[in-house]
Amino acid sequence: MLIIGIAGGTGCGKTTVVSQILNELPAQEVGVISQDSYYKDTSHLSYDERVAINFDHPRSIDFELLEEHLKQLKKGCTINQPVYSFVNHNRTSDIIVTHPRKVMIVEGILILTHPELRNMFDIKIYVHADSDERLIRRLKRDINERGRDIVEVLARYQNTLKPMHQQFIEPTKEYADIIIPNNKYNTVAVDIVKTIINERLLYDQNKV
Repeated sequence: MLIIGIAGGTGCGKTTVVSQILNELPAQEVGVISQDSYYKDTSHLSYDERVAINFDHPRSIDFELLEEHLKQLKKGCTINQPVYSFVNHNRTSDIIVTHPRKVMIVEGILILTHPELRNMFDIKIYVHADSDERLIRRLKRDINERGRDIVEVLARYQNTLKPMHQQFIEPTKEYADIIIPNNKYNTVAVDIVKTIINERLLYDQNKV
C-alpha cells in the first residue's frame, strides 16, 4: 500500500488537489482519509464548551486512532472512519466504511505535525496558497457550507487559524517531498504526483 499525506493551511486547496489526482486514477485502487474525520470525540462537553475548542491545534486530533486505522488498512482490514459535524462541533453516530486500497491518500492541515503519522507516509505533499487567498476560501466555505456568520469566521481566523498556521502548519513545509503552489491550478506538480502513483500501481501489478 502506498500512503500519501497531503497537508497545507486551511483553504489552501488540498481537496481540489486530491480531486484532480483521483479524477485520473482507477477509483477501485485509491482511497481517501480526511483528518477532519478524526477530531477527538467531545460528547462529554456542552455545545458552548465545544465551540471554544481550538480545532486548529494538533491536540484536537485523535492521531492515535488515525494511526491505528492506517495500520489496519495496511494489513488488509476494513475500517469504520468516523464522521464529524462542523455544525455541532462533534462526531456524529455515522461512520464511513473504508476498504483498503493500493493507494491511500490522507489529507488534512495538521497531518505532518505528528511524527509517528508522518513517518507512515511514503510521499508527503504540502499545498501552498497565500494567506489572502486562503482567508477568502475559508470565508466562503464556512458561511455557505457550515452556517457560520462572517464575524465568527473572522474572529476564529484572527484568534486561532492564523497563529496556529504560523506555529504548527507552515513549518511542516520542511517535511514535504513535493510543494504544490495552488494560487492557480498547478498541472505540472499534480501530474508528477499522478505519475508516481501510476508507476507504483504498475510496479505492484507486475509483482503479482
